[in-house]
Amino acid sequence: MLEPRSQPVSGMLHQAGARTWAKAIGHPMVQAIADGSLPHETFRRYFEQNVLYLQDYARAIALIASKVPDREALTILSRFLGQIVEHEIPANLSFLERLGGDPAAPGGAGSLKPAAYAYTRHLLAVSAQGDAAEGLAAVLPCQWSYGEIAGRLMASAPADPIYTDWIKMFGSEDYGALVEQSTALLDRLANPADEARMASLSRIFDRSTQYEVAFWDMAYSDPDPAHP
Repeated sequence: MLEPRSQPVSGMLHQAGARTWAKAIGHPMVQAIADGSLPHETFRRYFEQNVLYLQDYARAIALIASKVPDREALTILSRFLGQIVEHEIPANLSFLERLGGDPAAPGGAGSLKPAAYAYTRHLLAVSAQGDAAEGLAAVLPCQWSYGEIAGRLMASAPADPIYTDWIKMFGSEDYGALVEQSTALLDRLANPADEARMASLSRIFDRSTQYEVAFWDMAYSDPDPAHP
């Protein structure tokens, strides 16, 4: 059930999806990153898919930006989009190269595996067909959960510099501020007293969080030869 309406919209969605959220931020792959035991090959496979995912994630943010009501909201989403296009995609390509992958051809054959494909179709469909609040509910679990994961891991980063650098990318004050701005924008765009609206947003938010779990599962499992 959703929490009492005294909470902001983002807090209500977070609490309503707490069970799925816990699976995402406590995934075994996240734990292996935390203690530095994750094989580099597994992390390379993650980046091969994540570069492709982030390109569609950026497209979803751009769709949401076209629907926001004012300049302040547009500024926040422009920063959000810039974080992905100007920082995270280049960083992912750099990590991929450091791990022995080919940054010119991420994903091997260049195709998304089923879990990543389903996740990006969900993001693009909601962002294209829904309003700005619905789009934000779809894209926020990715941004927000990574910030929360990094916040937990910053205090005891692993010795492996690849994992430490990845954690630092999401554990910075600037990244945390952007998460706060994005969640505050959702709080402003939706009415927490509208029960039907909140139920709809909660379904979108939790579906995205389920896809976060599925993405970690995909990256952590053995590669599927049918989907390189």
